[in-house]
Amino acid sequence: MKKAVIAAAAAALIAGSAATYAANTSGGPERQGRWQPSAEDRVILTDARIAALKASLKLTPDQEKLWPGVEATLKDVAKERIARRDEARAAREAARQATTPVDPIARMRAVASRMDAGAADLRKIADAADPLYKSLDDAQKRRLNLVIRQNMRGMGGPGWHHGPHGDGPRRG
Repeated sequence: MKKAVIAAAAAALIAGSAATYAANTSGGPERQGRWQPSAEDRVILTDARIAALKASLKLTPDQEKLWPGVEATLKDVAKERIARRDEARAAREAARQATTPVDPIARMRAVASRMDAGAADLRKIADAADPLYKSLDDAQKRRLNLVIRQNMRGMGGPGWHHGPHGDGPRRG
């Protein structure tokens, strides 16, 4: 359970930056005039989310010693995710330009590969954050859960639905 919470927190922080990027870079001609974050913007947004997470935890001096490893892992994973998204976007664009028919089996394999990479990212984050999480008190854990929920809202990721009654994970 603890690793799931840590992984979800990290995923929320990382995916928040990636979701912002993806929301502004996907789509066809109707999206051409929209703002797209630069590489520098993506780094700044990721750093801001990580800083917000740290600030919300109000770490003790002993916990501060455990933070650098968590922060470095979050930043490394964010860079890797952005690189994978850029590669996937370039591959989609190349396929559009080539006007080749869609291969559903290749698409399934590509999705599976992205899921494998995402799972590996979550494992890295969970492993890095586990010692820190074990040192958090109950109030810090509650704040961590709150930050996770706030960062997940509006991301539109798998398992999340939106609307008047749907801000949160799907059940069942």
